[in-house]
Amino acid sequence: MSKMKKTLNRVLTKFEQLKAPLNTDCGVEETLRTDHFQVCKTVRYGFPYEPTSVAFDPVQHLLAIGTKSGSLRILGRPGVDIHCNHGQEVAVIQILFLINEGALVTVCSDDSIHLWNYRQKRPEIVHTLKFQRERITYCHLPFTSKWLYVGTERGNVHIANIESFTLSGYVINWNKAIELSRKTHPGPVVSLTDCPIDPNKLLIGFETGTIVLWDLKSKTAECRFNLPEALRSVSWHHEGKQFMCSHTDGSLTTYNIKQPQKPVSVMMPHAQMGKDGKLNPCKPITKVEWKSVKNGEPLIIFSGGMSYDRAGRTPSITVMNGKSTTALEMEHNIIDFVVLCETPWQNDFQEPYAIVVLLQYDLVVVDLTSQNYPCFENPYPMDIHESPVTACQYYANCPPDLIPAFYSVGSSRQKRTGFSEKSWPVNGGEWGTSTCSYPEIFITGHADGSLKFWDASSVTLQVLYKLKTAKMFEKPKKREESRSENRDSVGDNPKNGSESMDPDPFAVYLIHLCTESRILCFAGATHLALCRFSKQELNVEVQSLEFSIIYHDLFDDMESPDIENHYRPGLGVVAQFQGGSRESYSSNASDHSSKQETWTAVKVRPGSRKYSAGYYPDLVCVLQWLESKEPGEGKEHPGNITFISMNSTYGLLAFGNESGLAIVDYVQRTCLLNLGTPDLYVFDSNTEGSMDPYNRGPRSPRNRKFPTDGSGTEDGARSPTNDQINDVCISPTCSKPKRPPPPELRRSKPNRRLQKAQSVASIEEANNGGGSFSGGVFLKPENCDRNDTSSFSRSRSSSMSSLENVSREAIQSLVFSDSYTGKTDNFTCPCLWVGTSLGSVIVIVLNLPPPGQQRLDQPVIVSPSGTMFRLKGAILTMSFLDCNGVLIPSVSEQWRDNIGKEKEKQTYRQNTVSQKPKISPTSSTDCNGDKQYVVICSEKQARVISLPSQQCPYKTRITESSFVVRADVVSLRDSACLTCYVANGRIMAFSLPSLKPLLDIDFLPLNDVRIARTFCFSSNGHASYLCSATEIQKITFSADLSDNLNEMLGELFKPCDTPDAPKQGFFKNWFGSGQTTLDREELFGESSGKGPRGLATRLQGKGSMQYVQNQASSGTSAVAIAHKNFIERGEKLGELGERSEMMRDHAENFASDSRALMLKYKNKKWYQW
Repeated sequence: MSKMKKTLNRVLTKFEQLKAPLNTDCGVEETLRTDHFQVCKTVRYGFPYEPTSVAFDPVQHLLAIGTKSGSLRILGRPGVDIHCNHGQEVAVIQILFLINEGALVTVCSDDSIHLWNYRQKRPEIVHTLKFQRERITYCHLPFTSKWLYVGTERGNVHIANIESFTLSGYVINWNKAIELSRKTHPGPVVSLTDCPIDPNKLLIGFETGTIVLWDLKSKTAECRFNLPEALRSVSWHHEGKQFMCSHTDGSLTTYNIKQPQKPVSVMMPHAQMGKDGKLNPCKPITKVEWKSVKNGEPLIIFSGGMSYDRAGRTPSITVMNGKSTTALEMEHNIIDFVVLCETPWQNDFQEPYAIVVLLQYDLVVVDLTSQNYPCFENPYPMDIHESPVTACQYYANCPPDLIPAFYSVGSSRQKRTGFSEKSWPVNGGEWGTSTCSYPEIFITGHADGSLKFWDASSVTLQVLYKLKTAKMFEKPKKREESRSENRDSVGDNPKNGSESMDPDPFAVYLIHLCTESRILCFAGATHLALCRFSKQELNVEVQSLEFSIIYHDLFDDMESPDIENHYRPGLGVVAQFQGGSRESYSSNASDHSSKQETWTAVKVRPGSRKYSAGYYPDLVCVLQWLESKEPGEGKEHPGNITFISMNSTYGLLAFGNESGLAIVDYVQRTCLLNLGTPDLYVFDSNTEGSMDPYNRGPRSPRNRKFPTDGSGTEDGARSPTNDQINDVCISPTCSKPKRPPPPELRRSKPNRRLQKAQSVASIEEANNGGGSFSGGVFLKPENCDRNDTSSFSRSRSSSMSSLENVSREAIQSLVFSDSYTGKTDNFTCPCLWVGTSLGSVIVIVLNLPPPGQQRLDQPVIVSPSGTMFRLKGAILTMSFLDCNGVLIPSVSEQWRDNIGKEKEKQTYRQNTVSQKPKISPTSSTDCNGDKQYVVICSEKQARVISLPSQQCPYKTRITESSFVVRADVVSLRDSACLTCYVANGRIMAFSLPSLKPLLDIDFLPLNDVRIARTFCFSSNGHASYLCSATEIQKITFSADLSDNLNEMLGELFKPCDTPDAPKQGFFKNWFGSGQTTLDREELFGESSGKGPRGLATRLQGKGSMQYVQNQASSGTSAVAIAHKNFIERGEKLGELGERSEMMRDHAENFASDSRALMLKYKNKKWYQW
């Protein structure tokens, strides 16, 4: 009867909480407004992903790179880097600069030609010409000309005006260019180039090997060249009498325009004589450049042409200087190259000084003026993807001494030799006039286990320091060795052993940096390391702990005779044992290492090793593989680590995986807690069961022993949580209670309804259908090598009440904080807030010893608080605000160097009251006596809960049909706000603590899982994500930064004089061999007629004057319409006023007449009627 009364009272209390109105005014002044937010992309770092073309402006000294996705990167001197996009997924197949005019032309794979204007800081498309009936294959734009030659797949050549972007009526048809006797089609146009000394002569190269020298004035073919091999490219000699061709068989042929019948020379530079006396076949020479030098032999530069005799021969660029041939081997496939020359005039000595080689994953610039052709050291951050990026973390507004510290330890290792001593040749543009006033740091984790620290404070990303973590571990064994070993230790199951081993066992997936103490934590799939920073070399022996957090239902093994040895206590029972013995519950591998052999994916390298200045390992935690549940199945993967967190003041480290949570005291090198997630739900006296909302069976580690003597009785089965619920604080030094039989061993009734304890502050329903990640969110390196455009989806179940669907509850969020754990608490205490994938927030109390020697000797007590909150969807973030709505930063130790171990033990500081953020509410700001707010955001909703009363004054539902991918509480303009990135592409911001919407914009569609895995918010309105396998995109949602962006970006175009044309000698002009002129306007202009009807469509870009005028006219018309409506409204209001005045006059007249009539008949007698 008493049990029913307690349950009824609890239900009535819940109904009262539901009916109680939310407190919407707690006296907190919120300063953020909607006009403080504006989302825009700022800077893109890294190497352009999947590049397709490259071009160079020899006067402005700018480099442009086009990509397969339609991106365009324009690079100048280091610090001048502009990214723009065509707006659609089209490959940029060719880029042509309008030299020294501040414009360029891009040719895309959708048969469109775009004219870009980069005289402004953000280049924009001025005109677009979209071809409808023919495919574009090659374009050519002569220097100082406004007429563009366009070659098509049908073999025709069209001419377009760059200024008006209209087609000329002058067309070179393929059937007029070839010989009349030819019966086959010559193929697409692969080369177009005009003669250096006679612009009237246009050299047209077809794919099949036919070359036509076309006379533009006479509209006839002057001569034709029939090549025996397929053509790839053509290059003129500067004198205009000869040209060189490259072919698919690896040969180079030279022709004289006066002798079209046979070539002047034929050579195969890399062909080798075979055993049969014939030349071995060679790869195609994709491009050739013939450049002349005034005081030396001309240079012949080409790509490809290597022999097929050896498989896997690396791609190369070959430089032929007279009789000398040098092959420059490249690490990746060659996409394109361009030769940098001193002059843009083709009829002069070019004097080449460098080669820009665009590779698939790198940009290489070769110095042609130095001996042995060394490379220039690339000042751009093009090596982000040196090893595939698997994790990315962004920290804005860091301590000012952090970047110099990283640079000081990294610069000593970055002494690179073998590079050219000359300055970087791409030096165009001007720097921006302003930068951020605070430092910003990027940290990237890679598949090889390395971490790179980058300075992102300006437009250019600069590497500061590189940490190689693989040297902390033993080298992975070869596949054959590991296969034979794992057959013994893992089993014969083909799913185990080497077949299931991670190809990148040292890959970094999670990163956490404490910027104040400089303590770095990073995690791989099954290992975690804590590193400290030092400016001196140290000899360190790495300390390691091994864990196993794999759990399964205990009731499944009830038939086993060893069931009594498989008991694993819940968090409440662990707290009872700790309360009496003051010993932390640990589950290190040492507990049972003598009884069974364990296996780990990585092994810490034993012994002491020297670590240079920078980060050195202090502690490594490794998850163990345990015996599988099914016999003969070998060992089972321990589950990926899903979240890590640490607090340098507490000296504690916490991490979770797909199954449970572990808390580590890295000061004493001990494990404080190692439990499955269902065991974190403590015992509830009202329901006589666990607070687990799904009533799952108890979880137990496999083959783990826990002493049970069976002396406990049911009366003694009292959890310390019960007293906390009844507002009674349990001291860890209280007398040891009788050991109870574990409440987890009680078989729960199948039809028991889900009920919550009194301390559960959530008033939402259970998380039905709110499935989440079943494990860690990792960026696998194999996804980084190619464009992963798969949709970001999650497996969701329609019935989350099924034990099968909730068998694993991953840890999704961990936060150390000084907070209130009970409703009647007057002081904060160290706590760990745990968020799970099923929407639960569990608070764990940390009882820390006093600072000093006691902190080093006495154990840390971990106990349940009895407080739990429930939200719909996986928990993504948790943050704390004080009573004034100010974000409470995490308390951390200040970094100190040159501290020996003994001195460190004596000077180690623990969290004190003076180090805590002061929370001193006044009567005006106090909300019902609450002194703190905790902001909890899940995939579906967000809540602000006041502490210690645990009331929910504010809540909001973020999305219904989608889910939140990433959320964080950040500081902006000296205030705090909740920012969310939703899977439908929207970026949202809410004020705190009222959760009023401040921003909701459709900005970034989630079409790549890489974005979801690397998106992160930072303070002061910054955010970033890995937009491709090789690029990092920074964005801002702050209106101040968006307005200041133009000042931060550099100027691309600098007004400068165009070099004068070369002077022709007297004899060249006398004998007619000098340069001739061509009036292209007369030839291609209006006199040639209109272009072919329906061949191409002209579109206006956003940068055109007509577009601006249309926008202005539309804006003007809108203003005119509004003005007209305003006038009409005024007139109507005037008419209404006049009518009201008339009605008032009529009313007054009626009133006076009525009064006169009343007075007339008032004094009349009855007989006077």
